Amino acid sequence: MTFSIHGQAVSRGIAIGRAVLVASSRIDVAHYFIGPEQVREELRRLRQARDAVIAEIEQVQRGLQETASMEAHPELTALLDVHLMLLQDVQLQEGVTHFVQERHYNAEWALTSQLELVAKQFDEMEDPYLRERKADLEQITERLLRSMSGAAPAIMAPTSSQEGERAKGSHGTEDPLVLVAHDLSPADTLQFKRSVFVGFATDVGGKTSHTAIVARSMDIPAVVGARGASQLVRQDDWVVIDGDAGVLIVNPSDIVLAEYGFKQRQGEVERQRLARIKNTPAVTLDGERIELLANIEQPSDTLPALAVSAVGVGLFRTEFLFMGRPSGKLPDEDEQYAAYCAAVEGMHGLPVTIRSVDIGADKPLNRSSRDEHLNPALGLRAIRWSLSEPAMFLTQLRAVLRAAAHGKVNLLIPMLAHLREVQQVKALLAKAREQLDARAAVYGPLRLGAMIEIPAAALALRLFLKHFDFFSIGTNDLIQYTLAIDRVDESVTHLYDPLHPAVLQLVATTIADCRAQGKAVSVCGEMAGDPSMTRLLLGLGLRSFSMHPSQILAVKQQILRADTRKLRAWAQQVIESEDPAALMAN
Repeated sequence: MTFSIHGQAVSRGIAIGRAVLVASSRIDVAHYFIGPEQVREELRRLRQARDAVIAEIEQVQRGLQETASMEAHPELTALLDVHLMLLQDVQLQEGVTHFVQERHYNAEWALTSQLELVAKQFDEMEDPYLRERKADLEQITERLLRSMSGAAPAIMAPTSSQEGERAKGSHGTEDPLVLVAHDLSPADTLQFKRSVFVGFATDVGGKTSHTAIVARSMDIPAVVGARGASQLVRQDDWVVIDGDAGVLIVNPSDIVLAEYGFKQRQGEVERQRLARIKNTPAVTLDGERIELLANIEQPSDTLPALAVSAVGVGLFRTEFLFMGRPSGKLPDEDEQYAAYCAAVEGMHGLPVTIRSVDIGADKPLNRSSRDEHLNPALGLRAIRWSLSEPAMFLTQLRAVLRAAAHGKVNLLIPMLAHLREVQQVKALLAKAREQLDARAAVYGPLRLGAMIEIPAAALALRLFLKHFDFFSIGTNDLIQYTLAIDRVDESVTHLYDPLHPAVLQLVATTIADCRAQGKAVSVCGEMAGDPSMTRLLLGLGLRSFSMHPSQILAVKQQILRADTRKLRAWAQQVIESEDPAALMAN
């Protein structure tokens, strides 16, 4: 019987194959009390399991370093680092030790009890990225339990001899394989990448879960959040992973299978066609040169950016240097300086725009009671948080200034709304220079930019124009704040609309005002990387786009086919229309 399971589309493409099931593999845990004389032995078992799992992850990391960059993506390395930090977290270790020493729980019971305690804290977090880090905690707990039980890892990459026998279905023919699991850990995903699977679907996860991150970075067709998939799909079922629509189709009919086979071949042809324009300058039919920049999260992300001929980094999200750190310790000046230098040097002279840390009440710093807010999106985040922690902000400013001595560096300030915030930023920037001068440290010049992501900033843009060298429109938050839509709240996400007339008016006037004053302006939100929005943004006068490297070639294709002279009038009609989506479809 054919049926469909709907999840979230997180990585484009079509995968067709037979299902290999890895259902929730949580090991059954025995619950019993131990005697005082057994405490030392139980703690020894816990340490031994922890050391074994750490060694396993470090072995995977060494394998990553020996693997070609196209297979070993830096985002996966960062996720493995998160697992190592969780394994070495003092609070977690002390909690498990407490259950063994004080309550006399056996080691497995103590481990799962501490997991349940910490998991509740993750569930209460507002930020979706942080909530989904609970999955990382569950995965390392499972690995510890498996190690103590002597079980093998949940997923094993096939050996070369196994590959010769791979994918043999009931008829003895070689069929492609699709993995269906409750969830995948970063290490499992690496093994998955090196093995024979052509796509995967998971019961859990969201667009910011590690499985989604890895799927996008490695360009693997995937659907996450397909609730119940690992229970509903049977071993060896034929399945289709539609990464474009976020659908898992089980036991498709011959007609459906043929249709998706055709779509799959189309996708492969399109991918090859896009690769041919990698080195083609992004110039429209009427001769307008368009700047295509990359959004990055780690310094090593410069490799995929250069691979698609990005002309610079339009957004370096520095908060990933701050998040998920042991004991809440923030990166010091030298650590940040090293990271920024790596990005600058990795771009080989091309400009790098570093955004000051966009973190706040909903981020995992646990620095004070201020971390509890009813609505973190409207609370102490981004530049508001930086200005409330001047010592931290000065540390970052000094690191950015020092990195600017190694290449072209721009500094981008997020979430500005008030002129006094601008004045405070400029005063602290001057103070950071004074501090570097006092110790005779070398630093370079900076271009200062502002993110326009609050409607107040867009409406009062003229107040900011004389203070900044460039502007970047953060459409994700601009849409959220304009429409009063919490992007995290699934009950209202259907109202999140980049084509709402109010949103388009704010984007259009921001671009027009910046161009009128001779100020550079770009879009760095999801709109920039959406090929269906490229023609509209070009018609509104945008000449600089910043997006994930995987989206650059598809957007470039639209640019090469566009004539901005013909798009201006049409774009004006779209933003003035009561139904912009209808005009966009024409």
